[in-house]
Amino acid sequence: MTRKRQNRYTRIRQGGLLSTIPFLMAIPPVIGLLIGRYLDDRFDTNPVFTIIFLVFGFAASVREVTNVVRRASEQDDSDGNEHGE
Repeated sequence: MTRKRQNRYTRIRQGGLLSTIPFLMAIPPVIGLLIGRYLDDRFDTNPVFTIIFLVFGFAASVREVTNVVRRASEQDDSDGNEHGE
């Protein structure tokens, strides 16, 4: 594969990887909210479980976004080192 083509492939792959960030920021807190509300309704502990699982959802979201950014950065670094840049 030529250098230009490989660089283009890396950029497209990074774009795809980084495009998951909005979903990673939205889905875990929503799931935490739903689980918390279910448990609060089940055990009549309003809003204890909702708050706990919402915080867990945000923490999971931040963790996954950090992992995605780190992976995208590593791909960029390995692409530059591979070609002696």
